[in-house]
Amino acid sequence: MKVLVLNGSPKRDNSDTMHMTRAFLEGMDAVHVNEVTVLHAVDQVVKPCLGCFACKKNGGTCMLEDDMADILRQILASDLLIWSFPLYCFGMPAPLKAIIDRTMPLSTMAMHKVDGRYEHKSQRDFSRLKYVMISGCGFPSAQNNFEGMITQFQYMFGVEDSTIITVTESPIFGVHAANAVTKPFLQKVRKAGREYAETGVLSEHTLRKLSRPMIPPKLYERIANGQ
Repeated sequence: MKVLVLNGSPKRDNSDTMHMTRAFLEGMDAVHVNEVTVLHAVDQVVKPCLGCFACKKNGGTCMLEDDMADILRQILASDLLIWSFPLYCFGMPAPLKAIIDRTMPLSTMAMHKVDGRYEHKSQRDFSRLKYVMISGCGFPSAQNNFEGMITQFQYMFGVEDSTIITVTESPIFGVHAANAVTKPFLQKVRKAGREYAETGVLSEHTLRKLSRPMIPPKLYERIANGQ
């Protein structure tokens, strides 16, 4: 399987979320070795979409000259896209959002109704693509934090083709003193990666385990507040 990781964190490989993404990939590789490419959004030259819709009318060529044409080629050549990012203002970081906006060349101006809402028709074949979202946040609770991003991801990629992993307290992955709780959690993420490689989905039981805080929320709050 060709896997493209789109890392939205400006911290690149040192991202708290990338700890989880690497563990997920290790679990997948335990089933079969995959061809993995990691693309750090912050290192790409991607200009903001102009909303001119030229790409939708001329067969999918954007008038802007930057790295996006190559990114689109990598996306279309992949079997699985992993969107790895920390939660910023209840959404994805700006460099990754710019890449999302510039996927406009993949669709036409024509639209059709799908599952009760309208979508633009595709002008590229990416029907085989699957999508995984791995996102961490700095709060000890997922409630009232991830809902907006989850809805956006499902609207973009569909409920059936997308798998969503949200993890609270993710800053402690970079704290050596927290290894006693982060290492067992990353082992759960590896098992999730293996499950995904074997079945193409994650069970509700697995998703619930990954959504639980690693340490009690009140303790995390005290540590975060320097108390």
